[in-house]
Amino acid sequence: MRYRLVFLLTTLCCLLQPAIIDAKPLQKMPVTVDKSAGLPLRNHQNPILQKRLNQQLISHSQWRKLIAKGKLAVGLVDLSDISAPRFAQVNGEIEMYAASLPKIAILLAAFDHFEKGKLQRNADVEQDLHAMIRYSSNQAATRMIDRLGGLMKINAVLRDSRYHFYDRENGGLWVGKRYAKTGPRLPDPVNGLSHSASVTQVCRFYYLLATGRLVSPQASRDMLEMLSEPGIEHKFVKALHEMAPNANLYRKSGTWKQWHADSVLVWGPDWRRYILVALVESPNGEGILRELVAQAEIALQKR
Repeated sequence: MRYRLVFLLTTLCCLLQPAIIDAKPLQKMPVTVDKSAGLPLRNHQNPILQKRLNQQLISHSQWRKLIAKGKLAVGLVDLSDISAPRFAQVNGEIEMYAASLPKIAILLAAFDHFEKGKLQRNADVEQDLHAMIRYSSNQAATRMIDRLGGLMKINAVLRDSRYHFYDRENGGLWVGKRYAKTGPRLPDPVNGLSHSASVTQVCRFYYLLATGRLVSPQASRDMLEMLSEPGIEHKFVKALHEMAPNANLYRKSGTWKQWHADSVLVWGPDWRRYILVALVESPNGEGILRELVAQAEIALQKR
C-alpha cells in the first residue's frame, strides 16, 4: 500500500511538472518591447477579433440600435502577445462626450511638463494626480488644469506629433473646460464638446502606457501606478472584481447624466490581458458597460 501511494504521488508530480514549468510569473507593467513593435495600433486591426466583437455586440438589440445611431463605441485590444496586439473597434473614431475620462489627458500633460521642467513634481501635485485619477476628483483636476497653464496648454500636448491624441479630422481626447462651474470653455474644433474622447485614441493611450512609450518608461510606470487600484467600484471594475479578482486593473471612467465612459487595462494570468474602452449615451449606460466586459471576454476567448 505504501509503495502504491509513493507511485501515485510520483506520477502526479510528473503530470503536474510541465504545468509548473510552463507557468510564468506575470510581467510587471510596463512591458518592454522592441521600439517598432505594435505601432501604430490602428495597423493592428484584426479581422477575426473584429468579427467576434461585432457578433457579441449586435446580439443585443439595444446595443445594435445604439451603435447604428453612433451612441455606443467600443475598442478592444488583445495583449496576449503584447508586442503583436490585436485591435478591434466599433465606432472607434467617433468622438463622444466622455465626462471625466479625459482626465487621463491632464495626467499626460502633467508628466509631459515634468519631463520638460515646466511643472514641479511635489507632494501637493502627487496628491492631486492620485485623487483626480483614482477617485475622479473634480477639484483636483481643476487645480491641475490651472497648474499646467490652462486648457490650451493641455490640448497643445494632445495635438503634439509626439502623442497625436487629437486631430482635426476625427477629434479624439480633448479637455475644453475646467471641472468646475467657473472658467472659460474651449470646445473642441470638430464637435464642439467640452470633454471628449474616441475609443481608438484611448486604446492608443493605454497601449503606449503598457509598453512604456508614453513620455518615457519611468513616466509610463508612474502613470500606470496612478491608474491602478481604482477607487470607484462600478461599471467595468464592478464586473471585473467578480470575474477576475486576481487581475491587475488600470482604469479611468466618467459619468454625467446619460453619458457613460469607461476604460481599463486588464493585466492578469493566462489570456486575460487586454484593453477595453467604451463610450455610451444611454440612461442604461452603467448596466451596458458592466455587461460589456463579459461580452468582450467571450470575443477574446473564442477560437
